[in-house]
Amino acid sequence: MSEFAHEVVVGLDASEASRHAARWAAREAASRRRTLLLVHVFPRPLLELARSRLPGGSEPRDPLQRAIGLELNAVVEQCVQIAPGLEVRTELLSGDPVEVLAGISEHAELLVLGSSGIGSPDLELVGSTAADLLTRQKGSPVVITRGEEQIGQEARDVVVGVDGSQNSVRAVDFAFDFAARHRCRLVAVHAWSDLPLDHVQDWAVDRDAARWEASELLSRSLAGCAERHPDVAVQEVVRDQRPARALVDVSRDAGLLVVGSHGRGLGRRAVPGSVSHAVVHAAPCSVAVLRG
Repeated sequence: MSEFAHEVVVGLDASEASRHAARWAAREAASRRRTLLLVHVFPRPLLELARSRLPGGSEPRDPLQRAIGLELNAVVEQCVQIAPGLEVRTELLSGDPVEVLAGISEHAELLVLGSSGIGSPDLELVGSTAADLLTRQKGSPVVITRGEEQIGQEARDVVVGVDGSQNSVRAVDFAFDFAARHRCRLVAVHAWSDLPLDHVQDWAVDRDAARWEASELLSRSLAGCAERHPDVAVQEVVRDQRPARALVDVSRDAGLLVVGSHGRGLGRRAVPGSVSHAVVHAAPCSVAVLRG
């Protein structure tokens, strides 16, 4: 589906969270000078259920399409108000939402989803469209947005997790680019302890040496992007904590948290329990996840 290349894609449903995502994406698409593509996917079970309830088993697509079309038009109006002059396209498709969105966004600039189903008391994400896309998406970065207040992301810190892996390099580049365009400070975090601190304290660990090595790794990882973006203010943070806890703590007042998946420490596996999934569950701000 290369016809969707270089667009900012939003997966829409009828939730307020997805409308938040669309408004966030409108600002981002305008900043990137890209087209915004709003996509609604009719799940096949919904079509079958609607068909069974219509008189005579008539085709349900027309009434469903009209209802979703009205919703899409309302969201388009909101996006254009936020970013006048923004080119916005819409697509009404049917099928498995994960497969359809993954296919469309494979060559897209960015895939943006609302946090519907995320942040529940038990932090359950497994089985949701967002969770499945985070595990299966191999192309564009995925951003999970949170909260109305995240629409005004300008001037709020961008936090990025750094661990020296290749996906961490991609995360750093993404974070610097975002911070430069939105005029934000960048806070780069390296958490060097994958172990409970009470265990570490019982061992003969040279904590000063570990912190120095962590600081060196962090500085080296930022050097290239810092040279390309000299106007971005950078704060380097080294924590002797588990990565997910450190990233969530530092991002309390941030506008965006950026992480790479499959790296050392920051998400070796794209499965529930990895750092990338942990921060998607627990981070108080929007989260961008970059895959290999």
